[in-house]
Amino acid sequence: MPVFITQGRYSREAIKGMMVKPEDRADAVSRLLAKAGGRLLGYYITFGEFDFLLVAEMPTETQMAAAVLAAGAGGGVTDLRTTLALTSDEAQGAFAAAADLAPGFKSAGGV
Repeated sequence: MPVFITQGRYSREAIKGMMVKPEDRADAVSRLLAKAGGRLLGYYITFGEFDFLLVAEMPTETQMAAAVLAAGAGGGVTDLRTTLALTSDEAQGAFAAAADLAPGFKSAGGV
């Protein structure tokens, strides 16, 4: 199954609410992903530009998009960014395929 990494921020209201009543967001995210056909591999609170990072397996990009949209619709998270992640084996296959494709491709402005 494809692996996705999602980063995001909590809204100010969500942070205030979790300070009053701390909760396990990994559990809520895990249930959402399972309902969409996937599974949570890891959930982390992070410092810096984003407040959290999650790693998930989902059957398709469409199902991951649906889960991210559903999470964003709740208003507790903002600035969601999702990236498809390739394993080392998948990346090796992509580089091999690129080697076959590159000779027949003319770059923009190329001679």
